[in-house]
Amino acid sequence: MILVVVFVSIFIIICILDVITPHKYPIGPTRIPLLGSYLEIQKLRKKLGFYHLVWDQLSKSYGQVFSVKLGLIEAVIVSGYDAVRQVLCKDDFDGRPDGFFFRFRAFNKRLGVVFVDGPTWIEQRKFCMQHLRKMGFGGDLMEKIVVEEVNDLMIDITNKCENGKPIEVNGLFDVSILNGLWAMLAGRRFALNDSKLARLMELVHVSFRMLDMSGGILNQMPFLRFLAPNSSGYKDIKQILVEFYTFLKESIDEHKYGINDQEDFIHAFLMEIEKNKETPGSFSEHQLLVILLDLFLAGSETTSSMLSFVILHLLKHQDVQDKVHAELDSVIGDREIHFEDKKRLNYLEAVLMEVQRHSNVAPLAIAHRTIRTTSLQEYIIPKDTLILASIWSVHMDKNHWGDPEVFRPERFLDSTGQIINDSWLMPFGVGRRRCLGEVLAKTNMFMFIAKLIQKFEIRIPHGAKLPDKHQDGVTISPSPFSAIFIPRR
Repeated sequence: MILVVVFVSIFIIICILDVITPHKYPIGPTRIPLLGSYLEIQKLRKKLGFYHLVWDQLSKSYGQVFSVKLGLIEAVIVSGYDAVRQVLCKDDFDGRPDGFFFRFRAFNKRLGVVFVDGPTWIEQRKFCMQHLRKMGFGGDLMEKIVVEEVNDLMIDITNKCENGKPIEVNGLFDVSILNGLWAMLAGRRFALNDSKLARLMELVHVSFRMLDMSGGILNQMPFLRFLAPNSSGYKDIKQILVEFYTFLKESIDEHKYGINDQEDFIHAFLMEIEKNKETPGSFSEHQLLVILLDLFLAGSETTSSMLSFVILHLLKHQDVQDKVHAELDSVIGDREIHFEDKKRLNYLEAVLMEVQRHSNVAPLAIAHRTIRTTSLQEYIIPKDTLILASIWSVHMDKNHWGDPEVFRPERFLDSTGQIINDSWLMPFGVGRRRCLGEVLAKTNMFMFIAKLIQKFEIRIPHGAKLPDKHQDGVTISPSPFSAIFIPRR
Protein backbone atom coordinates (compact mmCIF):
# COMPACT_ATOMS: atom_id res chain seq x y z
CA MET A 1 0.00 0.00 0.00
CA ILE A 2 2.81 2.38 0.90
CA LEU A 3 4.54 1.62 -2.43
CA VAL A 4 1.34 2.43 -4.33
CA VAL A 5 1.03 5.77 -2.52
CA VAL A 6 4.69 6.53 -3.26
CA PHE A 7 4.36 5.70 -6.96
CA VAL A 8 1.12 7.68 -7.30
CA SER A 9 2.72 10.65 -5.51
CA ILE A 10 5.78 10.52 -7.77
CA PHE A 11 3.54 10.30 -10.85
CA ILE A 12 1.50 13.32 -9.72
CA ILE A 13 4.68 15.33 -9.08
CA ILE A 14 6.03 14.39 -12.53
CA CYS A 15 2.73 15.44 -14.14
CA ILE A 16 2.76 18.79 -12.32
CA LEU A 17 6.38 19.46 -13.27
CA ASP A 18 5.59 18.49 -16.87
CA VAL A 19 3.15 21.38 -17.30
CA ILE A 20 4.96 24.08 -15.29
CA THR A 21 6.87 26.64 -17.36
CA PRO A 22 9.92 28.68 -16.28
CA HIS A 23 9.90 32.36 -15.28
CA LYS A 24 9.66 34.82 -18.22
CA TYR A 25 8.97 31.93 -20.61
CA PRO A 26 6.66 32.52 -23.61
CA ILE A 27 3.00 31.66 -23.03
CA GLY A 28 1.17 29.14 -25.20
CA PRO A 29 -1.76 26.73 -25.46
CA THR A 30 -2.89 24.53 -22.57
CA ARG A 31 -0.59 21.65 -21.62
CA ILE A 32 -1.70 18.15 -20.62
CA PRO A 33 0.76 15.91 -18.74
CA LEU A 34 2.73 13.63 -21.13
CA LEU A 35 0.72 14.83 -24.16
CA GLY A 36 1.55 18.52 -23.84
CA SER A 37 -0.32 20.65 -26.39
CA TYR A 38 -0.67 17.71 -28.80
CA LEU A 39 -4.48 17.45 -28.83
CA GLU A 40 -5.08 21.14 -29.51
CA ILE A 41 -2.39 21.21 -32.20
CA GLN A 42 -3.81 18.16 -33.97
CA LYS A 43 -7.32 19.61 -33.82
CA LEU A 44 -6.07 22.77 -35.52
CA ARG A 45 -4.04 20.82 -38.05
CA LYS A 46 -7.11 18.80 -39.02
CA LYS A 47 -8.94 22.07 -39.60
CA LEU A 48 -6.14 24.02 -41.33
CA GLY A 49 -4.20 21.21 -43.03
CA PHE A 50 -0.65 22.47 -42.42
CA TYR A 51 1.55 22.89 -39.37
CA HIS A 52 2.77 26.33 -40.45
CA LEU A 53 -0.88 27.48 -40.56
CA VAL A 54 -1.41 26.02 -37.08
CA TRP A 55 1.52 28.09 -35.79
CA ASP A 56 0.16 31.16 -37.59
CA GLN A 57 -3.26 30.66 -35.97
CA LEU A 58 -1.75 30.23 -32.50
CA SER A 59 0.47 33.29 -32.95
CA LYS A 60 -2.69 35.40 -33.26
CA SER A 61 -3.62 34.35 -29.72
CA TYR A 62 -0.21 34.15 -28.05
CA GLY A 63 2.06 36.48 -30.02
CA GLN A 64 4.94 36.04 -32.47
CA VAL A 65 6.97 34.13 -29.87
CA PHE A 66 5.00 31.45 -28.03
CA SER A 67 5.62 28.05 -26.46
CA VAL A 68 4.10 24.62 -27.04
CA LYS A 69 4.73 21.27 -25.43
CA LEU A 70 5.11 18.74 -28.24
CA GLY A 71 4.53 15.57 -26.27
CA LEU A 72 7.63 15.41 -24.08
CA ILE A 73 9.48 18.15 -25.97
CA GLU A 74 9.60 21.79 -24.94
CA ALA A 75 9.37 24.02 -28.02
CA VAL A 76 9.15 27.70 -28.89
CA ILE A 77 7.54 28.81 -32.16
CA VAL A 78 8.89 32.02 -33.67
CA SER A 79 7.18 34.18 -36.31
CA GLY A 80 7.86 37.57 -37.87
CA TYR A 81 10.96 38.93 -39.61
CA ASP A 82 12.80 40.33 -36.57
CA ALA A 83 12.33 37.30 -34.30
CA VAL A 84 13.00 34.77 -37.07
CA ARG A 85 16.17 36.55 -38.15
CA GLN A 86 17.39 36.73 -34.54
CA VAL A 87 16.84 32.99 -34.07
CA LEU A 88 18.60 32.09 -37.33
CA CYS A 89 21.55 34.44 -36.83
CA LYS A 90 22.25 34.37 -33.08
CA ASP A 91 24.83 31.79 -31.95
CA ASP A 92 22.76 30.86 -28.89
CA PHE A 93 20.20 29.24 -31.24
CA ASP A 94 22.74 27.41 -33.43
CA GLY A 95 22.11 23.96 -31.96
CA ARG A 96 20.16 21.16 -33.57
CA PRO A 97 17.53 19.01 -31.79
CA ASP A 98 18.72 15.91 -29.97
CA GLY A 99 15.54 13.85 -29.64
CA PHE A 100 14.76 10.20 -30.29
CA PHE A 101 14.09 10.51 -34.03
CA PHE A 102 17.27 12.43 -34.79
CA ARG A 103 19.37 9.71 -33.14
CA PHE A 104 17.23 6.88 -34.50
CA ARG A 105 18.02 7.94 -38.08
CA ALA A 106 21.74 8.10 -37.24
CA PHE A 107 22.54 4.73 -35.63
CA ASN A 108 21.47 6.04 -32.20
CA LYS A 109 24.21 8.68 -32.31
CA ARG A 110 24.53 12.33 -33.28
CA LEU A 111 25.95 12.07 -36.78
CA GLY A 112 25.78 13.75 -40.17
CA VAL A 113 26.03 17.42 -41.05
CA VAL A 114 22.42 18.68 -40.91
CA PHE A 115 21.33 17.57 -37.41
CA VAL A 116 24.57 18.03 -35.47
CA ASP A 117 26.13 21.06 -33.84
CA GLY A 118 29.26 22.16 -31.99
CA PRO A 119 32.74 20.89 -33.01
CA THR A 120 31.31 17.96 -35.04
CA TRP A 121 29.23 20.30 -37.19
CA ILE A 122 32.12 22.73 -37.69
CA GLU A 123 34.52 19.93 -38.70
CA GLN A 124 32.08 18.13 -40.98
CA ARG A 125 30.69 21.25 -42.64
CA LYS A 126 34.23 22.45 -43.40
CA PHE A 127 35.14 19.07 -44.88
CA CYS A 128 31.92 18.87 -46.93
CA MET A 129 32.26 22.34 -48.42
CA GLN A 130 35.99 21.98 -49.10
CA HIS A 131 35.66 18.67 -50.93
CA LEU A 132 32.39 19.39 -52.70
CA ARG A 133 34.07 22.48 -54.18
CA LYS A 134 36.90 20.23 -55.38
CA MET A 135 34.26 18.06 -57.07
CA GLY A 136 32.90 21.12 -58.87
CA PHE A 137 30.35 22.48 -56.39
CA GLY A 138 29.69 26.13 -57.24
CA GLY A 139 31.98 26.11 -60.29
CA ASP A 140 32.10 25.39 -64.01
CA LEU A 141 32.19 21.62 -63.48
CA MET A 142 28.93 21.77 -61.51
CA GLU A 143 27.30 23.73 -64.32
CA LYS A 144 28.56 21.17 -66.83
CA ILE A 145 27.01 18.36 -64.75
CA VAL A 146 23.69 20.24 -64.45
CA VAL A 147 23.61 21.03 -68.18
CA GLU A 148 24.05 17.33 -68.98
CA GLU A 149 21.06 16.49 -66.77
CA VAL A 150 18.99 19.33 -68.25
CA ASN A 151 19.65 18.18 -71.82
CA ASP A 152 18.81 14.56 -71.00
CA LEU A 153 15.52 15.62 -69.41
CA MET A 154 14.65 17.79 -72.43
CA ILE A 155 15.13 14.75 -74.69
CA ASP A 156 12.99 12.64 -72.37
CA ILE A 157 10.18 15.23 -72.31
CA THR A 158 10.35 15.60 -76.11
CA ASN A 159 9.92 11.85 -76.51
CA LYS A 160 7.05 11.71 -74.02
CA CYS A 161 5.11 14.71 -75.31
CA GLU A 162 4.41 13.40 -78.82
CA ASN A 163 0.79 13.83 -79.94
CA GLY A 164 0.09 16.24 -77.09
CA LYS A 165 0.20 13.56 -74.42
CA PRO A 166 0.07 15.05 -70.86
CA ILE A 167 3.09 14.43 -68.64
CA GLU A 168 2.84 14.11 -64.88
CA VAL A 169 4.90 16.93 -63.38
CA ASN A 170 5.29 15.60 -59.82
CA GLY A 171 8.48 13.56 -59.84
CA LEU A 172 9.44 14.77 -63.33
CA PHE A 173 12.68 16.33 -62.06
CA ASP A 174 13.52 13.80 -59.33
CA VAL A 175 16.24 11.71 -60.98
CA SER A 176 17.73 14.65 -62.89
CA ILE A 177 18.13 16.71 -59.72
CA LEU A 178 19.60 13.84 -57.75
CA ASN A 179 21.98 12.91 -60.57
CA GLY A 180 23.72 16.27 -60.41
CA LEU A 181 24.37 15.85 -56.71
CA TRP A 182 25.23 12.15 -56.94
CA ALA A 183 27.83 12.80 -59.64
CA MET A 184 29.77 14.90 -57.11
CA LEU A 185 29.14 12.59 -54.16
CA ALA A 186 29.56 9.16 -55.75
CA GLY A 187 31.01 9.77 -59.20
CA ARG A 188 28.09 8.25 -61.10
CA ARG A 189 24.70 9.05 -62.52
CA PHE A 190 21.52 7.08 -63.16
CA ALA A 191 19.30 6.61 -66.18
CA LEU A 192 16.07 8.59 -65.93
CA ASN A 193 14.13 5.32 -65.82
CA ASP A 194 16.38 3.59 -63.25
CA SER A 195 14.04 1.46 -61.10
CA LYS A 196 16.25 1.45 -58.00
CA LEU A 197 16.49 5.22 -57.92
CA ALA A 198 12.78 5.56 -58.63
CA ARG A 199 12.14 3.44 -55.54
CA LEU A 200 14.47 5.58 -53.43
CA MET A 201 12.80 8.78 -54.60
CA GLU A 202 9.43 7.25 -53.71
CA LEU A 203 10.82 6.65 -50.20
CA VAL A 204 12.04 10.26 -50.04
CA HIS A 205 8.55 11.54 -50.86
CA VAL A 206 6.88 9.16 -48.39
CA SER A 207 9.26 10.04 -45.55
CA PHE A 208 8.87 13.79 -46.14
CA ARG A 209 5.08 13.41 -45.93
CA MET A 210 5.22 11.26 -42.76
CA LEU A 211 7.34 13.67 -40.73
CA ASP A 212 7.51 17.36 -39.87
CA MET A 213 10.30 19.73 -38.86
CA SER A 214 10.01 18.76 -35.18
CA GLY A 215 10.81 15.11 -35.98
CA GLY A 216 7.18 14.00 -35.91
CA ILE A 217 5.18 12.12 -33.31
CA LEU A 218 7.99 9.59 -32.74
CA ASN A 219 10.27 12.38 -31.59
CA GLN A 220 7.56 13.95 -29.43
CA MET A 221 6.39 10.69 -27.83
CA PRO A 222 9.08 8.04 -28.42
CA PHE A 223 7.29 5.57 -26.12
CA LEU A 224 4.74 5.07 -28.92
CA ARG A 225 7.23 2.87 -30.77
CA PHE A 226 6.47 0.22 -28.15
CA LEU A 227 2.73 0.88 -27.80
CA ALA A 228 1.84 1.52 -31.45
CA PRO A 229 4.76 0.66 -33.77
CA ASN A 230 2.55 0.67 -36.86
CA SER A 231 0.27 3.69 -36.38
CA SER A 232 3.13 5.82 -34.99
CA GLY A 233 5.10 5.24 -38.20
CA TYR A 234 7.99 3.57 -36.36
CA LYS A 235 7.99 0.40 -38.49
CA ASP A 236 7.66 2.32 -41.76
CA ILE A 237 10.46 4.75 -40.92
CA LYS A 238 12.69 1.89 -39.79
CA GLN A 239 12.14 0.10 -43.11
CA ILE A 240 12.76 3.30 -45.09
CA LEU A 241 16.07 3.82 -43.27
CA VAL A 242 17.09 0.20 -43.95
CA GLU A 243 16.50 0.68 -47.68
CA PHE A 244 18.33 4.01 -47.78
CA TYR A 245 21.34 2.76 -45.87
CA THR A 246 21.54 -0.44 -47.94
CA PHE A 247 21.79 1.68 -51.09
CA LEU A 248 24.32 4.09 -49.57
CA LYS A 249 26.42 1.24 -48.13
CA GLU A 250 26.59 -0.34 -51.59
CA SER A 251 27.91 2.95 -52.98
CA ILE A 252 30.56 3.14 -50.26
CA ASP A 253 31.59 -0.50 -50.79
CA GLU A 254 32.03 0.13 -54.52
CA HIS A 255 34.66 2.71 -53.57
CA LYS A 256 36.27 0.63 -50.83
CA TYR A 257 36.74 -2.42 -53.01
CA GLY A 258 37.82 -0.69 -56.20
CA ILE A 259 34.62 -1.18 -58.21
CA ASN A 260 34.27 2.61 -58.38
CA ASP A 261 37.63 4.40 -58.32
CA GLN A 262 36.30 7.91 -59.01
CA GLU A 263 37.88 10.71 -56.99
CA ASP A 264 34.59 11.95 -55.60
CA PHE A 265 33.26 12.92 -52.17
CA ILE A 266 32.92 9.33 -50.94
CA HIS A 267 36.52 8.61 -51.98
CA ALA A 268 37.75 11.74 -50.19
CA PHE A 269 35.86 10.84 -47.00
CA LEU A 270 37.19 7.26 -46.99
CA MET A 271 40.72 8.65 -47.38
CA GLU A 272 40.07 10.95 -44.41
CA ILE A 273 38.90 7.98 -42.30
CA GLU A 274 42.11 6.13 -43.19
CA LYS A 275 44.26 9.18 -42.44
CA ASN A 276 42.66 9.63 -39.01
CA LYS A 277 42.27 5.97 -38.01
CA GLU A 278 44.49 6.41 -34.95
CA THR A 279 42.43 9.40 -33.75
CA PRO A 280 39.22 9.21 -35.84
CA GLY A 281 37.41 12.18 -34.27
CA SER A 282 34.14 12.65 -36.16
CA PHE A 283 35.25 10.64 -39.22
CA SER A 284 33.77 7.14 -39.45
CA GLU A 285 31.82 5.03 -41.92
CA HIS A 286 28.62 5.63 -39.96
CA GLN A 287 29.30 9.36 -40.19
CA LEU A 288 29.76 9.07 -43.96
CA LEU A 289 26.50 7.13 -44.29
CA VAL A 290 24.50 9.77 -42.40
CA ILE A 291 26.12 12.66 -44.30
CA LEU A 292 25.18 10.95 -47.57
CA LEU A 293 21.63 10.50 -46.26
CA ASP A 294 21.50 14.17 -45.24
CA LEU A 295 22.69 15.37 -48.64
CA PHE A 296 20.56 12.83 -50.53
CA LEU A 297 17.38 14.00 -48.81
CA ALA A 298 18.17 17.72 -48.74
CA GLY A 299 19.40 17.75 -52.33
CA SER A 300 16.43 16.06 -53.94
CA GLU A 301 13.00 16.71 -52.43
CA THR A 302 13.09 20.49 -51.94
CA THR A 303 14.47 21.39 -55.37
CA SER A 304 12.21 18.91 -57.16
CA SER A 305 9.15 20.29 -55.35
CA MET A 306 10.19 23.86 -56.10
CA LEU A 307 10.53 23.11 -59.81
CA SER A 308 7.07 21.51 -59.80
CA PHE A 309 5.70 24.68 -58.19
CA VAL A 310 7.33 26.79 -60.93
CA ILE A 311 5.51 24.75 -63.59
CA LEU A 312 2.26 25.02 -61.64
CA HIS A 313 2.51 28.82 -61.46
CA LEU A 314 3.40 29.10 -65.15
CA LEU A 315 0.26 27.11 -65.94
CA LYS A 316 -1.88 29.26 -63.66
CA HIS A 317 -0.42 32.52 -64.97
CA GLN A 318 -0.11 32.28 -68.74
CA ASP A 319 0.82 35.97 -68.98
CA VAL A 320 3.89 35.31 -66.82
CA GLN A 321 4.93 32.40 -69.02
CA ASP A 322 4.51 34.57 -72.13
CA LYS A 323 6.77 37.26 -70.62
CA VAL A 324 9.46 34.69 -69.81
CA HIS A 325 9.24 33.34 -73.38
CA ALA A 326 9.66 36.87 -74.74
CA GLU A 327 12.65 37.59 -72.50
CA LEU A 328 14.38 34.32 -73.45
CA ASP A 329 13.74 34.94 -77.16
CA SER A 330 15.17 38.45 -76.87
CA VAL A 331 18.23 37.70 -74.74
CA ILE A 332 19.11 34.10 -75.61
CA GLY A 333 17.38 33.20 -78.85
CA ASP A 334 18.26 29.68 -80.01
CA ARG A 335 21.72 29.43 -78.47
CA GLU A 336 22.61 27.33 -75.45
CA ILE A 337 21.81 28.79 -72.04
CA HIS A 338 24.60 29.26 -69.47
CA PHE A 339 24.33 30.08 -65.80
CA GLU A 340 26.04 33.43 -66.38
CA ASP A 341 22.95 34.40 -68.44
CA LYS A 342 21.04 34.55 -65.16
CA LYS A 343 22.09 38.17 -64.55
CA ARG A 344 20.63 39.16 -67.95
CA LEU A 345 17.30 37.36 -67.47
CA ASN A 346 15.85 39.54 -64.74
CA TYR A 347 12.20 38.71 -65.30
CA LEU A 348 12.86 34.97 -65.15
CA GLU A 349 14.88 35.50 -61.97
CA ALA A 350 12.00 37.52 -60.47
CA VAL A 351 9.61 34.67 -61.33
CA LEU A 352 11.83 32.14 -59.55
CA MET A 353 12.11 34.42 -56.52
CA GLU A 354 8.35 34.90 -56.39
CA VAL A 355 7.74 31.14 -56.62
CA GLN A 356 10.09 30.63 -53.67
CA ARG A 357 8.26 33.29 -51.67
CA HIS A 358 4.71 32.36 -52.61
CA SER A 359 5.01 28.55 -52.54
CA ASN A 360 7.03 28.26 -49.32
CA VAL A 361 8.37 24.76 -50.00
CA ALA A 362 10.11 24.91 -46.61
CA PRO A 363 7.63 26.96 -44.52
CA LEU A 364 9.61 26.25 -41.35
CA ALA A 365 13.38 26.45 -41.04
CA ILE A 366 15.13 23.22 -40.01
CA ALA A 367 14.65 22.94 -36.27
CA HIS A 368 17.13 24.78 -34.04
CA ARG A 369 18.01 24.21 -30.38
CA THR A 370 19.25 26.65 -27.77
CA ILE A 371 22.79 25.67 -26.79
CA ARG A 372 22.59 27.84 -23.67
CA THR A 373 19.91 29.76 -21.78
CA THR A 374 19.32 32.93 -23.77
CA SER A 375 16.91 35.78 -24.41
CA LEU A 376 14.49 36.40 -27.27
CA GLN A 377 12.62 39.69 -27.18
CA GLU A 378 11.32 39.97 -23.59
CA TYR A 379 11.51 36.22 -22.94
CA ILE A 380 14.07 33.89 -21.37
CA ILE A 381 14.52 30.66 -23.36
CA PRO A 382 16.16 27.80 -21.41
CA LYS A 383 19.01 25.70 -22.77
CA ASP A 384 17.98 22.73 -24.97
CA THR A 385 14.65 24.24 -26.06
CA LEU A 386 13.51 23.24 -29.56
CA ILE A 387 13.02 26.29 -31.79
CA LEU A 388 10.79 26.30 -34.88
CA ALA A 389 11.11 29.45 -36.99
CA SER A 390 8.30 30.23 -39.44
CA ILE A 391 9.76 31.31 -42.78
CA TRP A 392 6.17 31.33 -44.04
CA SER A 393 5.31 34.16 -41.64
CA VAL A 394 8.07 36.29 -43.19
CA HIS A 395 7.19 35.45 -46.79
CA MET A 396 3.48 36.12 -46.22
CA ASP A 397 3.73 39.25 -44.05
CA LYS A 398 1.05 41.66 -45.30
CA ASN A 399 2.71 44.72 -43.79
CA HIS A 400 5.85 44.16 -45.84
CA TRP A 401 4.59 42.63 -49.09
CA GLY A 402 1.20 44.38 -49.31
CA ASP A 403 -0.50 41.56 -51.23
CA PRO A 404 1.43 38.40 -50.21
CA GLU A 405 -1.31 36.02 -51.38
CA VAL A 406 -0.99 37.37 -54.96
CA PHE A 407 1.59 35.82 -57.31
CA ARG A 408 3.37 38.91 -58.68
CA PRO A 409 7.00 38.55 -59.89
CA GLU A 410 7.22 42.31 -60.50
CA ARG A 411 7.57 42.86 -56.73
CA PHE A 412 11.23 41.81 -57.18
CA LEU A 413 11.91 44.30 -60.00
CA ASP A 414 12.58 48.02 -59.68
CA SER A 415 11.37 50.70 -62.10
CA THR A 416 14.33 50.01 -64.44
CA GLY A 417 13.75 46.25 -64.50
CA GLN A 418 16.65 45.41 -62.20
CA ILE A 419 16.39 42.76 -59.47
CA ILE A 420 15.46 43.86 -55.94
CA ASN A 421 17.27 41.62 -53.46
CA ASP A 422 14.80 41.80 -50.59
CA SER A 423 16.16 40.52 -47.26
CA TRP A 424 12.65 39.30 -46.39
CA LEU A 425 13.06 36.54 -48.98
CA MET A 426 14.83 33.70 -47.17
CA PRO A 427 13.92 30.32 -48.75
CA PHE A 428 17.33 28.90 -47.82
CA GLY A 429 17.40 30.42 -44.36
CA VAL A 430 19.98 32.93 -43.12
CA GLY A 431 22.93 32.82 -40.77
CA ARG A 432 25.63 30.21 -40.28
CA ARG A 433 23.21 27.31 -40.63
CA ARG A 434 21.63 28.34 -43.91
CA CYS A 435 21.16 25.59 -46.51
CA LEU A 436 24.39 23.86 -47.59
CA GLY A 437 23.05 23.20 -51.07
CA GLU A 438 21.84 26.72 -51.87
CA VAL A 439 24.27 27.20 -54.79
CA LEU A 440 23.34 23.89 -56.41
CA ALA A 441 19.61 24.47 -55.84
CA LYS A 442 19.73 27.92 -57.47
CA THR A 443 21.73 26.58 -60.41
CA ASN A 444 19.26 23.73 -60.90
CA MET A 445 16.23 26.00 -60.69
CA PHE A 446 17.56 28.48 -63.21
CA MET A 447 19.01 26.02 -65.71
CA PHE A 448 16.07 23.58 -65.76
CA ILE A 449 13.36 26.24 -66.01
CA ALA A 450 15.22 28.46 -68.50
CA LYS A 451 15.84 25.52 -70.83
CA LEU A 452 12.33 24.14 -70.39
CA ILE A 453 10.67 27.45 -71.29
CA GLN A 454 13.10 28.05 -74.14
CA LYS A 455 12.12 24.72 -75.71
CA PHE A 456 8.45 24.32 -74.76
CA GLU A 457 5.14 26.05 -74.27
CA ILE A 458 3.50 24.55 -71.20
CA ARG A 459 -0.28 24.13 -71.24
CA ILE A 460 -3.04 22.74 -69.04
CA PRO A 461 -4.43 19.44 -70.40
CA HIS A 462 -7.95 19.76 -71.81
CA GLY A 463 -10.54 19.49 -69.06
CA ALA A 464 -7.92 19.25 -66.31
CA LYS A 465 -8.10 21.27 -63.12
CA LEU A 466 -4.93 22.49 -61.44
CA PRO A 467 -4.56 21.75 -57.72
CA ASP A 468 -5.21 24.50 -55.19
CA LYS A 469 -4.29 22.36 -52.18
CA HIS A 470 -0.83 21.04 -51.48
CA GLN A 471 0.77 18.26 -49.42
CA ASP A 472 2.14 18.89 -45.92
CA GLY A 473 5.20 17.36 -44.28
CA VAL A 474 8.84 18.31 -43.76
CA THR A 475 8.39 20.34 -46.95
CA ILE A 476 5.35 21.40 -48.98
CA SER A 477 4.81 19.87 -52.42
CA PRO A 478 2.02 20.41 -54.94
CA SER A 479 -0.71 17.82 -55.21
CA PRO A 480 -0.32 15.68 -58.37
CA PHE A 481 -0.95 17.45 -61.69
CA SER A 482 -0.02 17.05 -65.34
CA ALA A 483 0.96 19.41 -68.14
CA ILE A 484 1.25 19.38 -71.92
CA PHE A 485 4.66 20.37 -73.29
CA ILE A 486 4.49 21.78 -76.82
CA PRO A 487 7.86 22.11 -78.63
CA ARG A 488 8.58 25.72 -79.64
CA ARG A 489 11.44 25.16 -82.03
